[in-house]
Amino acid sequence: MAGGGKNLIDGQVYTWCFECCIKCLGGIPYASLIATILLYAGVALFCGCGHEALSGTVNILQNYFELQRATGDTIDVFTMIDIFKYVIYGVAAAFFVYGILLMVEGFFTTGAIKDLYGDFKITTCGRCVSAWFIMLTYIFMLAWLGVTAFTSLPVYMYFNLWTICRNTTLVEGANLCLDLRQFGIVTIGDEKKICTMSENFLRMCESTEVSKFAKSISVQLNTNSISTLLQVHYLMVLSANWAYVKDACRMQKYEDIKSKEEQELHDIHSTRSKERLNAYT
Repeated sequence: MAGGGKNLIDGQVYTWCFECCIKCLGGIPYASLIATILLYAGVALFCGCGHEALSGTVNILQNYFELQRATGDTIDVFTMIDIFKYVIYGVAAAFFVYGILLMVEGFFTTGAIKDLYGDFKITTCGRCVSAWFIMLTYIFMLAWLGVTAFTSLPVYMYFNLWTICRNTTLVEGANLCLDLRQFGIVTIGDEKKICTMSENFLRMCESTEVSKFAKSISVQLNTNSISTLLQVHYLMVLSANWAYVKDACRMQKYEDIKSKEEQELHDIHSTRSKERLNAYT
């Protein structure tokens, strides 16, 4: 009997743990979770490849174009590259925090939360928070589109460089030049260019730094495009959550009105019963 009672208790505990795990798993916003993981991966690749591409740009400018850092407080291309690096660090931190906030919002707007914690009130603040996240994600998506467009500029620069390097091997005696002024890297009065007849150009075309730079900017552009699509996915998830919160608010109002009417009918029925009882007595 003791063994049977122990087995019964163990079975009840196992059943309770199983039901609790099912409820917890049901409360996870899987769409937001998948989007957050992929967004973190995309932003991490963007930041890593962006940092590597900027470092490679500095090496290419210094080693092959013989461009040196300006002394004093003058803002040159190297200063702008350092600023872009800090911007990358800020983007990584901002999206890390933003992803956590979106995950929290997804947890609290998941329908299974109501089953976990029982009846809860959908307040106006909750609807405003959901709408605010939709607006903020939309703004981030537009800003990320601008980042993607800006990232395509280094790809265009590398395409020009690759075309010139390729043409030097196909066309004998071709004297082609790559001028940094056409990309706005240096001022108009500062002439910094290399031509196909120079030794620096031949070393640059054969170097591994250019190939690493090309791979970095290509991966960065692709991850930017993927991150933009993931933000569109986030917009879809947030819109669905906001619609759920709106419907839950309407349902809550309907339940309150229904409960109030039932209470009024109960009070009327009780009053009439008491009146009939008093009339009978």
